[in-house]
Amino acid sequence: MDEGKALRILLIIGGGIAAYKSCELIRLIRRNGGEVTCVLTDGGAQFVTPMTLAALSENSVHTTLWDLKNEVEMGHIQLSREADLIVVCPATANMLAKMAAGIADDLATTLLLATDKPVMAVPAMNVRMWGHAATQANVATLRDAGVMVLQPDEGTMACGEYGAGRLPEPDAIWAAIARWTGSGAGSAGEAAPKEEQGGLGGLIASLIPRGTKTRAAAQDALLADKGSARISPDDLGPRATATGFGDAFDGAPLAGRHVLVTAGPTHEPIDPVRYIANRSSGKQGFAIAAAAAAAGARVTLVAGPVTLDTPPGVTRIDVQTAREMLAAVRTALPADVAVMAAAVADWRTRDAMDQKLKKRSSAPPALMLEENPDILATLGTSDARPGLLIGFAAETQDVVENARGKRTRKRADWIVANDVSGGIGQSVMGGASNTIHLVTQSGVENWPEMPKEEVAVKLVERIAGALENIDD
Repeated sequence: MDEGKALRILLIIGGGIAAYKSCELIRLIRRNGGEVTCVLTDGGAQFVTPMTLAALSENSVHTTLWDLKNEVEMGHIQLSREADLIVVCPATANMLAKMAAGIADDLATTLLLATDKPVMAVPAMNVRMWGHAATQANVATLRDAGVMVLQPDEGTMACGEYGAGRLPEPDAIWAAIARWTGSGAGSAGEAAPKEEQGGLGGLIASLIPRGTKTRAAAQDALLADKGSARISPDDLGPRATATGFGDAFDGAPLAGRHVLVTAGPTHEPIDPVRYIANRSSGKQGFAIAAAAAAAGARVTLVAGPVTLDTPPGVTRIDVQTAREMLAAVRTALPADVAVMAAAVADWRTRDAMDQKLKKRSSAPPALMLEENPDILATLGTSDARPGLLIGFAAETQDVVENARGKRTRKRADWIVANDVSGGIGQSVMGGASNTIHLVTQSGVENWPEMPKEEVAVKLVERIAGALENIDD
């Protein structure tokens, strides 16, 4: 894509109750300067109408392969080539199966088979359908062919069951789109270096080339309109000599490993000037990212809103909200190790206001809250779960017991627990030192108080040792 050129999305809307969320996705894409053309399947038309999609996108909506006017000019071929990215949302189990098998029996599947552009699929289905071996095999086939298949959210479904299979929220989908395309807010931006990828269908991949996908070699892309990704200029040189931890390790014990770290707080907007947050400074997470880079790892740091400098040798992705952080974490996978050090807000407002809330003489406004996604638990049950998953527990009482329970509930391997009680200037949050309780399956290690940089080095040493044992 040319710099400054509007991002062009071809949105294929599959059949499922989650199809209504595609309307909000269209609004987000357009608000960020993109253009949307919609293809509505017969199943999707049971939930949203062509008129609604046309009004939101301000473009014609395509519903059939048998459009005489368009097909005189091979309209399905033209549609498949004009977009910068094709997004299938929602992607039902049936749609994923057709994509994996190379079936072309309607407009949507025909243009998917004919395109040479990147494809993203956003699954939505019943939890048992998502977990079925056939669906997982189809997802694996698509990913092998270069299709970006997002992980569905976990939660209560329209059918009443609970589990993985919910369509991610539209802003999380937009965050993934923006990162995948190398897009910033308002325009498509400059495409990142591309790599070859195969075709869509398994057996027919060699006959139908997908072209290229715009994932940067160092994941140097923007994440949604509220964040950005960047890599430290010092990444051009050896990691261990640039991070300030150069003498901490004997050699490069994490060479060839990908370490994913989250750090800092999240900000959940109430209105344009107010938000829900916490006092996390991000210092511990940034120190861990720097230490891992010094140990030779390729490090992706997903950072909440903090003012810390990017550690040399580290690829950084800035986000604001919990949902943006989850989307960035999912996109950064696979990883050998994930260290979830961020203090993610547990709740967000159900309806963030577009305008500043005003004081009222009668009573303060009521804020309706809803739970944020649980990033650690999501990774713990993910098919792309890292080999070593480490969470953090910031507690004010019963620190070790609460951490033990968290490790079990979230299916983490280790929990790094600390006591964050105390006011500003007296708490670990924002401070320069930390007192750690490392909770593992084999027991609890109580570390003495030490600077956060020393905590990072000690933790990375433990990580390197654990990975060696896993390999053995």
